[in-house]
Amino acid sequence: MALKATIFKVDLQISDMDRNYYASHALTLAQHPSETDVRMMLRILAFVRHASERLTFTKGISTDDEPDLWQKDLTDSIELWIELGQPDEKRIRKACGRAQQVVIYCHSGHSAELWWEKNRGSLERFDNLSVINLPVEAGQALEKLTQRTMQLQCTVQDGEIWLSTDTGSVTVVPEIWKQGR
Repeated sequence: MALKATIFKVDLQISDMDRNYYASHALTLAQHPSETDVRMMLRILAFVRHASERLTFTKGISTDDEPDLWQKDLTDSIELWIELGQPDEKRIRKACGRAQQVVIYCHSGHSAELWWEKNRGSLERFDNLSVINLPVEAGQALEKLTQRTMQLQCTVQDGEIWLSTDTGSVTVVPEIWKQGR
């Protein structure tokens, strides 16, 4: 018997001082059976950092030709492609060819550092690619905020992200490894 996705409801209040973006989003996320709570919460964090009315979650883990999140324009062209993890160079090359901007969020500590060292040289050529490392501790702290129904207040200022619920708060300071245009 196939396992079913777990559904999460998130009421997200975003105050992004860096981009002058202030909005509320009612999100419904499907957590794939193989996806951890940490990874799901990092998808929400990526949403917060790039929030817009057209940014959406995709089928993600269960689909090879879609990222975790993307933003499309009205002609269905991909403006923003967001991946979590350590994709291979072929996938990144394909994403950079299809989207105006590609952002990869690494989050697995030492293995992410090894992946970056191995791929850095070949990825430098992509002008539309950004690579951002999220500290392992941030993922662990975000995991503690996980609930099936969440009300998250998020503030972004000077590159730092503060997320809080009625059960606690977390500050995340992303480390920029490569900044695209």
